[in-house]
Amino acid sequence: MVKILSSLKWLFIGLVILFIYAPILLLTVYSFNATETINTWEGFSLTHYEYFFSPDNQPFQIVLQTMALALIVATLSTILGTIGAIGIFYSKKRISGTLAGMNQIPIINAEVVTAISFAFLVVALQIPKSTFIPLIVGQMVLCTPFVVTSIIPKLKQMDNNLYEAALDLGASPSKALFSVVIPQILPGIIAGFLLSLTLSLDDYVIAAYTKPNTFQTISTHIYSLNKGGMVNTIKSSYWAFTAIVFLLIVLVLIVTNVIASKNARSKK
Repeated sequence: MVKILSSLKWLFIGLVILFIYAPILLLTVYSFNATETINTWEGFSLTHYEYFFSPDNQPFQIVLQTMALALIVATLSTILGTIGAIGIFYSKKRISGTLAGMNQIPIINAEVVTAISFAFLVVALQIPKSTFIPLIVGQMVLCTPFVVTSIIPKLKQMDNNLYEAALDLGASPSKALFSVVIPQILPGIIAGFLLSLTLSLDDYVIAAYTKPNTFQTISTHIYSLNKGGMVNTIKSSYWAFTAIVFLLIVLVLIVTNVIASKNARSKK
């Protein structure tokens, strides 16, 4: 009976994983298809990869500019979120609770509501979209709260006596901050940065409302494509991009688990 339950458990887990990753695996397989549709298989080909990696074609250029945008947004959001998390944590209890609650609003709120509200604010303040300020600030509104929620648990786990000891030993508050607090919460900062990077790359709604007319992100570009002609070639080239991202994520997970396993063995 125990073996049957164990088998059913692993079968259920396998079906869930298959359900989640089947679409990605399907796109990965068809990224090597000679045709531009998923309906038929016309043989193995690297055509989609050649088109995607050509610097003269739209997909490669758009991926580069989307990555540049995501790095800028993630960096600024991480800096602001780190300052905000430290400020919330060291504030008085009532102020800290109020600020923490306000930080949850963009997380709980529907992204489309945030995007429309921010678009109205941009219009009211008459900020030109061509400056990229609405796009960058809009995505920061989306990403920064997640940075704060990634760092605050690390602050709670930190031994506050270390910071006070640094002050007693003559360190200035800024010196103690960068020498004691930041190293302690660094895993949370890195997690917040990576989460912000992912959210920026994945964002469509805020980008659609705030981006300049001449600028495209991956999501807005794919959404804007219409069927027919060269458009199918552009769409199918993104299958190659999907396969590359999926492979990179799998490799990172494997390397991370191997390193964690080695560290665990060395501690025994």
